[in-house]
Parts: sequence; structure tokens; C-alpha cells
Amino acid sequence: MDFVLYLQALFLGVLEGLTEFLPVSSTGHLIIAGELIGFDGPLRSVFMVAIQLGAILAVCWLYRQKLAAVTVGMARGDAASWRFSTNLLIAFLPAMVLGLLFYKVIKGVLFFPVPVAIALIVGGLVILWAEKRAHTPRVAEVDDMSWRDALLVGLCQCLALVPGTSRSGATIIGGLFVGLSRKAATEFSFFLAIPTMFAATVYDVYKHRELFSADDVSVLATGFLAAFVAAFLTVKALVAFVTKHSFTPFAWYRIAFGLLVLGLWAGGVITWQDA
Repeated sequence: MDFVLYLQALFLGVLEGLTEFLPVSSTGHLIIAGELIGFDGPLRSVFMVAIQLGAILAVCWLYRQKLAAVTVGMARGDAASWRFSTNLLIAFLPAMVLGLLFYKVIKGVLFFPVPVAIALIVGGLVILWAEKRAHTPRVAEVDDMSWRDALLVGLCQCLALVPGTSRSGATIIGGLFVGLSRKAATEFSFFLAIPTMFAATVYDVYKHRELFSADDVSVLATGFLAAFVAAFLTVKALVAFVTKHSFTPFAWYRIAFGLLVLGLWAGGVITWQDA
């Protein structure tokens, strides 16, 4: 048993869970951390994708009562449940379509240090600008959202197709611009992550299916469980945080992290190879 490999999987799983739902770009963190600790080779491509499922399931577990109520409500023809589900579908479709159309372009052109660093820095500046604007929410809860609100948030999520932008950052800040309360924007981002991340994970796993090996199952399971626990704790903490604080600290962190990416790349510390 390679204990170093398991420690690496544990560390990266925790990092995935901590960063996936924060507006800071989990992808950038995982790739840089993976290179710095020597976690590379064919397993990395599969691992980085598979551990996302742990983070997704954490959200499903935290909001299991809401999801169960919506499922039961839809079966009973409840209008509010159908509206919630329809809004999720509407918000999910734009990124799904564009992701399928431009998957190769994104991986081949944008998945490099400079574009990612620029996206991180620009995203941080956008958050700072958004926090300086007067924010008068007209939608207090996710159940109060209209299909137009959902569509606008879904279009904002398309920005996250650019690596380094952060899916949660695009949807949360987009939600604030649309008129959602901080709590509603954050929770809708969590709910929207379920179909979005699940679809992206299944697609990526299919694309890299030839890299799977039975010998790697225990390593993947380690990262998966670590991501689940870390995401579980992070989501709860983030909801509590945003009800009383702004996203400004995350903006400054993004800018600093973007500069760090540029510095590590310029110094030859990272090569940013996704394989």
C-alpha cells in the first residue's frame, strides 16, 4: 500500500470539498496542489473528476429534506415543486449546451496558467465591484424565483466554462445582480450544482473511461470521502457566513491566488498539464 498516494488523495479530496462551493475556483487549486505534491500521471485526470461526486453528494445530503419534498410534491402535482424543478432545468441548460459545444476548445485553449490566472483576478475585481453596488434584494428565497431569474443565473453560470472563473462564484454573484438575496443566491447555486456537476462528472468520466483501473478504487474512494466531508462542512459554514458578511474576502483571495498562479508558472514551478 502506497501511503503517500493515499495521503495525497486525502489532501486533494479535502481541498476539493473546501473550494468547490466557494467562489475561488476549485479547478485551479486542485491542479496547482497536484503538481506541487507530485500527484500526476494518468490517475490524476480521473481522480480530479471522480472526487467531485463526493462534493455533490454532500449538497444532496444537506438539502435532502428539500429535495425529497420537491420530489414528492412533483408526484402530487404541486405547483411550487414543479416551478422549483423547472427553474433548475432552465438554469442548467445554457451551460450544458455550451459545454458540449466548446468542450475541446476550453480544454485545448483556455486550460493553461495565464487564462486561468486572468479569470481569477478579473473575477475577484467583479466581486469587489458587485459588493460596492447597492444591493436591494427582491427575491428572498429560492422558491420565490421566476423562470427569468433562473435563466439569468444560468447564463451567468456559462461564464464558469472559462477555467478559473468559478462556477459558484459566477452563479452567486450573478444571483446578486439578478436581485436574489445573499441566502437565495447561495442556496440556488448549491442546488444548481447538483445537475451541473453531475452531468460534467459523468461526461468527463466517460471521456476518460479508459484510464480507470480496479487498483485505483481505494485511492478514489479516499478522495471521494474526503471531498464529501469537507464539502458538507463548507456548505453549512458558507450559508451561515453570507447571511452576515459580504464576499469581499473571497475577492481579495482570488486576486492573490491569481497572482500566485502567474508567479508559479513564470518561475517554472508548475507546468499545468492536465494529465
